[in-house]
Amino acid sequence: MVSASSPSNKEVQSEQKWVDNGPERNAKWWYSTFHTVTAMIGAGVLSLPYAMAYLGWVPGTLMLLLSWLLTLNSMWQLIQLHECVPGTRFDRYIDLGRHAFGQKLGPWIVLPQQLIVQVGCDIVYMVTGGKCLKKFMEIACTNCTQIKQSYWILIFGGIHFFLSQLPNFNSVAAVSLAAAVMSLSYSTISWVACLSRGRIENVSYDYKKTSSTDLMFRVFNALGEISFAFAGHAVALEIQATIPSTPEKPSKIPMWKDVQDNVLMALERPAWLIASANLMVFIHVVGSYQIYAMPIFDLVERMMIKKFNFPPGLALRLVARSSYVAATLFVGVTFPFFGDLLGFFGGFGFAPTSYFLPSIMWLIIKKPKRFSINWFINWVSIYIGVCIMLASTIGGLRNIAADASTYSFYT
Repeated sequence: MVSASSPSNKEVQSEQKWVDNGPERNAKWWYSTFHTVTAMIGAGVLSLPYAMAYLGWVPGTLMLLLSWLLTLNSMWQLIQLHECVPGTRFDRYIDLGRHAFGQKLGPWIVLPQQLIVQVGCDIVYMVTGGKCLKKFMEIACTNCTQIKQSYWILIFGGIHFFLSQLPNFNSVAAVSLAAAVMSLSYSTISWVACLSRGRIENVSYDYKKTSSTDLMFRVFNALGEISFAFAGHAVALEIQATIPSTPEKPSKIPMWKDVQDNVLMALERPAWLIASANLMVFIHVVGSYQIYAMPIFDLVERMMIKKFNFPPGLALRLVARSSYVAATLFVGVTFPFFGDLLGFFGGFGFAPTSYFLPSIMWLIIKKPKRFSINWFINWVSIYIGVCIMLASTIGGLRNIAADASTYSFYT
């Protein structure tokens, strides 16, 4: 006999289903397109001119081309591995990690890297959203009283206290669509505006003049900024998991189809175009923040239900998600070093998840023939990715320390 205070079988089954079943699998293929574009074409592209200033045109262009090839291959690998075991779908990066490295070792290898990417992105997007909203208001309303950058970051963060209550990926499809359109638009505006501006008189296009030591660290940091620009791998499986899949049409088919350190801060003319571009960036990072935060929300809520017996629902979302938004907001307001954050997180997080972790898992799971072309490609990706990770992490951390020494906090 069930007491009045005990949960019914239906409630227990509902809770268990919420915990174990993973995401809803009724997303349309174009939902994944919105989410993937929003995640992939991120605010990292805005720092590429700054990175090129230290790398130079030829090395910088070659690095961009190499990164595109390596990350395109690793994205293809993740999509193929999503259903590499018949009848099983690896809905999360950590699930694939468990399959590749084992139940105990997998989470320790994959989860820290994925969390660094997702939390790092959200911190950077806090800073980017606040900066671009500030720039938009300064251009659009020249007679308005200017307020501190920290306040604009707080305004951006305040929006996410509300948006974070949307339950899953499907529920943020409209936000993601707007973000995807904006990301394509401001990326186009950025390079067209730079191209139309042309060469500027009395401006040197040589390498930036600095000491040899500082140049070395800035080059290291530039590698991380390029890594950050090739984002999205950390949430690729979570996005693919929302797509229906059948033996006739597996999910990998629709999924695959689918200056200053911020160049928009340096551009001034035409004012209306630059103001529009900054507003577009703001809208884009609103959506990007949610795309990267959603897997963390899912992870935290599942942990609180399983380990602390929290009942699923609105109260849990309010506590867990609001706490996460508050934490990323605090760090973003405290350390708003856009370019240095891109370099540090780009190296420490994006290089593993985007460059070489998929290749390691491919070697373990698919076991390509030793010394075959596929085998060589994966090992080259691993070697280059590890080098980028070490160099850009050191460069980003050093530049954060250097900039922090001259920065007035909360101004």
